[in-house]
Amino acid sequence: AFGEVHTQLLIEECYKLKKQVYLPMICNMNNKLVWVKVSRHQYRNKRFSHHPLGMKEPMASRGYSVSHLDLLVMPLVACDHHGTRMGMGGGFYDRTLATAPHQPFRLGLAHTFQLLYQTLPRQAWDQPLDALLTPHNIYRFKR
Repeated sequence: AFGEVHTQLLIEECYKLKKQVYLPMICNMNNKLVWVKVSRHQYRNKRFSHHPLGMKEPMASRGYSVSHLDLLVMPLVACDHHGTRMGMGGGFYDRTLATAPHQPFRLGLAHTFQLLYQTLPRQAWDQPLDALLTPHNIYRFKR
């Protein structure tokens, strides 16, 4: 949503490779994200609900902690060459990752123009990326 890179082809490739796919859902109790396992059938049949903030969410009664994941593909508005990520402003990913006992590998997906050459300010609570994938390159960062 909102000009973010579409993940449909990546998700379909994961299903082909027999990977488990989890999609984020906002937990209304603490405003953190939880991840819901989504089957290929659910995904293809668009079994999602619309969240008031504008995103589609998987329908489920409960989700897993971010610590359950090996790889976290993170949406972004912009990213700098140090892995500082600017999101949509809700702080959901930052809040969720700040207290997670196990940290998955954090991969940002971006259009080339979303990689900035100026340095973004990073607050103490900002959760940086491990890598950024653009159509032409992959950038790795030290966390």
